[in-house]
Formats: sequence, structure tokens, C-alpha cells
Amino acid sequence: MAAAQQLSGHEKDLGGGFKVRRLLPAARRRSVGPFVFFDHFGPVTEHPGEQHDVRPHPHIGLATVTYLFEGAMMHRDSLGTEQLIEPGAINWMTAGRGIVHSERKPEHLRERSFVNHGLQLWVALPEGKEEIDPSFQHTPAGDIPEVAFGPAQVRVLVGEALGVRSPVQPASPTLYLDLALSGGVVDLPPLAPELAVYPISGELRLDGEPMAPHHMLVLEPGRNARIEAAGPARLAVVGGEGVGPRYMYWNFVSSRKERILQASDDWAAQRFDAVPGETEFIPLPPTRFTPPEPMS
Repeated sequence: MAAAQQLSGHEKDLGGGFKVRRLLPAARRRSVGPFVFFDHFGPVTEHPGEQHDVRPHPHIGLATVTYLFEGAMMHRDSLGTEQLIEPGAINWMTAGRGIVHSERKPEHLRERSFVNHGLQLWVALPEGKEEIDPSFQHTPAGDIPEVAFGPAQVRVLVGEALGVRSPVQPASPTLYLDLALSGGVVDLPPLAPELAVYPISGELRLDGEPMAPHHMLVLEPGRNARIEAAGPARLAVVGGEGVGPRYMYWNFVSSRKERILQASDDWAAQRFDAVPGETEFIPLPPTRFTPPEPMS
């Protein structure tokens, strides 16, 4: 079988009953390529009066990658960016030496019911780029290349695959695909040194074995993976080249434990740049960073 490892993840409540399925980091697998964090949220119906906004919080040493299947959210950050995030677009925020952002329900949807469904991933920056200036890159849905691959329509969100390249500019070799199948069989080639597949919806098999819903399958390096869909189905593919061991604490990622301690102190003292117009913030967790071995 092409799968070397299966990750079941765990459910995490982000507050107010808004729950996500967190696949990375896991106890048995801390990363796939440069991806060190993988959250799947929804589909969940948002109703008027419900408060699932994510207040301003900091990041260092990583890039966040937000992709929606349904719904919308408003991104604001300490660079002054205000960006409505909608389905099909890629929103790549490079934290580098430090950034603060919030994610809130858009004003035009506050009095309406709507479904939110998507993925939020973190990519660790390579050591030489961990302290670069923060930036934000929005790529509209219409600019994401899509290619037919047998019975699948493949959107190349980040990286290069199947003869097309995404306009998104990652900091290191990174691959992120959205595959939609109407049924049938796809032989997925080994497109990156490390690769994992994650079923979003539908009945899927990998090399003849059923793929459990909401479980990540890390693939054997260098092998084709035969994916079979009994009907309409969707799955995400993530991977690339690893960037080496990383320390992680709260929203901070670094190759150096001292850097995380510094970022923690800076956030506690509110030395990060603020998000214009925001007065709220998420405080540092009460359990402070105790440097373990870095995650690889």
C-alpha cells in the first residue's frame, strides 16, 4: 500500500463551539514537507449573533495558508492588510520576524446564515528566511491554475504539478493540491519528496483500501498512489521538501528555542505591531514554553 502512516488527528475547540480537526502536528508525525500545522474546519453553519471571530494574535517563523471551500472570512493584519477571503483563493501570510492578524466574520454576512468550510495550514520557513520581513499575498480563485488529470480536476494551489505552476510564491519547495473527482481512478505520481493526502468528502480508496474520513495518509516516498472514488469526492494533497526540526509553541515556530522565548516575552509585553483598528487580542497561554526537543 502507498500509505506509510495514517494520522487520525484530534478535535480542537477554538472557542464558542467552533471546532476544527487538527491533523498536524501529531504525536507520531510532526510535519509533511514544510507543513507543520493542518486544520480542517467545517462545514459548519454560522448564524446571526454567533461569535466565532479569531481576535488578533501573533506569529513568527512561518507562513499561514488559508483556503476555503465555502463561506468567507475577513483577514486583517499589522501590515494594514484588509482582505476578504472567499472560496477558491489562496491567502499566504508570511510571518517572518513577526506579524499579528485577526480573522473575523465579514460585516455583510453578520446578519445572515452561511456555511464556513476550509483548511488552514502553516508552512515552516527555511532557516535563512525565518526572520524575513512579514508580508501578505492574496491570489484570487481565478488565478489558480486547474488541469484535468484523468477523471479528476486538479487545482494547483501552491507549487508545480502536472505541467502547471501556481503563481503563489512559497519560501521553499512546497506542494498543495485540491483534487475533485466525479468518480473513477487516478494514479497520483510521487510529486514531492514528502507527500500526504487528506479526504475532504466522498467515498475514497487508496490502493484498494478505504480511506477513513478526516484521516491523513502519509505516502511512501517515490511510489505512485492509486486513488479511487466511488462517486463525487474531494481530497487535498500536501507536501514538499522538509525544512528540518522546528520548535513550536502556541502560534510561534522557530529553529531556535531562544527565539520562541523572545517572541513570548514580546507578546506578553505587547511589543508586536498592532492590527490597525483592533483593540482586542488573544493573551499568551498561561502555560509558558518549556523547550522540548524540536519537532521533525
